Amino acid sequence: MPPFEIEARAKALDRQALAGDMGDQGWHILPRLLAPETCLALRKTYPDDARYRSTVTMQRHGFGRGEYRYFRYPLPDIVATLRSAFYAPLADLANRWSADMGKASVYPGDHPTFLAQCALAGQPRPTPLILRYGAGDYNCLHQDLYGAVHFPFQIAVLLSQPGQEFSGGEFVITEQRPRMQSRPHVLPLQQGDAVIFAVDEAPRAGTRGIYRVKLRHGVSEIRAGERFTLGIIFHDAA
Repeated sequence: MPPFEIEARAKALDRQALAGDMGDQGWHILPRLLAPETCLALRKTYPDDARYRSTVTMQRHGFGRGEYRYFRYPLPDIVATLRSAFYAPLADLANRWSADMGKASVYPGDHPTFLAQCALAGQPRPTPLILRYGAGDYNCLHQDLYGAVHFPFQIAVLLSQPGQEFSGGEFVITEQRPRMQSRPHVLPLQQGDAVIFAVDEAPRAGTRGIYRVKLRHGVSEIRAGERFTLGIIFHDAA
């Protein structure tokens, strides 16, 4: 899949639908963002040590079971394009959320400027990653913050086909509303589908004004097969 097709999808993003979904539920699905051959090409990079800066075995840290690898700079073209092309439309919504929640954060309009801010804060390491799960693996509910500077949205793209290459392994988001128990959501994704979702918290309109909802995400246990996911995180890590 050439980068210009990703750029075209980002430019064609329905910002009204995005804002509505993110405001109502904290996520927005982009069907078939990546073609099957692109998903397979990304999966084939996983054994190539030269492309990755570090590997994390999840059970060693209490994160769940499975493994993920962080890309090193320079990122693969498709990963770099996804990150830069979708940053701009998401930055506009990020600034509206920041204002709604009374935060001082202002996100620049282009991704290189935002990465420069990360570097000045001592966060120079790339965060896009590929996650690999086998039977019995899972990802505990978590937030990908990585430092004081973080972007409020990220993207996950399912690189494997459910029902054919794996079973189980549903993408899960929970929301913690004030004075209420956590509410879980299971998102139905197919190979190549992407989900844009809130990293940390989201503003919601209540009877007394805006309140904040905390969100976490994870993956349920894989019952059989192997599941790969591409994670696009817009801020860099310390």
